[in-house]
Amino acid sequence: MSTPKLLLVEDDIALAELLEYRFESEGYDVRVTADGDDALMMASEDAPDLVILDWMIEGTSGIEVCRRLRRDKATAHVPIIMLTAREAEDDRVRGLETGADDYLTKPFSPRELLARVAAVLRRVRPALAGETIEAGDLRLDPVAHRVERRGRQLQIGPTEYRLIKFFMEHPRRVFSRGQLLDAVWGTGSEIEERTVDVHIRRLRKAITVENTRDPIRTVRSAGYALEPV
Repeated sequence: MSTPKLLLVEDDIALAELLEYRFESEGYDVRVTADGDDALMMASEDAPDLVILDWMIEGTSGIEVCRRLRRDKATAHVPIIMLTAREAEDDRVRGLETGADDYLTKPFSPRELLARVAAVLRRVRPALAGETIEAGDLRLDPVAHRVERRGRQLQIGPTEYRLIKFFMEHPRRVFSRGQLLDAVWGTGSEIEERTVDVHIRRLRKAITVENTRDPIRTVRSAGYALEPV
């Protein structure tokens, strides 16, 4: 099962340390910063699975960080939970309209935040919770490490498994070769981009069964996308 990656942006040192400890105790990979500019840089270097974002932080404000994350194709899909002492309805609405997926006002219970994070991840990234992912006629069980198409188990290599898992978690989104390299091979990988094409061909062969069409779409000069069928 994948370890969920959290980016915690909070300038209250005591609260940040408490949340970091609680989430790491629950098995999350946590990175922490108190600065909005640092948060944007960290997210661009290695996109997290979820961002916990305080409204009032150093540097770029939390609401602006949220807006920029939503505008960046690499992080547009990343769930954001905003933390703030602002209780006014207009502020909550503004946060949600800017792109936040959830909103929690201070003071709050760390236990409630843990539950909200788990709920958001179950909704947007089922594999992180160990739940089966389905995309069209493809079905992936992250616990059994098994991929099926129309009920037939597929023989698939480890790299191709990571590729199809990533595609199924983000159906219909177009990813460049560079983005796929970062997501599947890891940020900073020295593997050449053309290697992605080789593994895409292998993946296509592995997921092809009788009377089915290729669900992986090649987008000229852009990359690849999974189109569930």
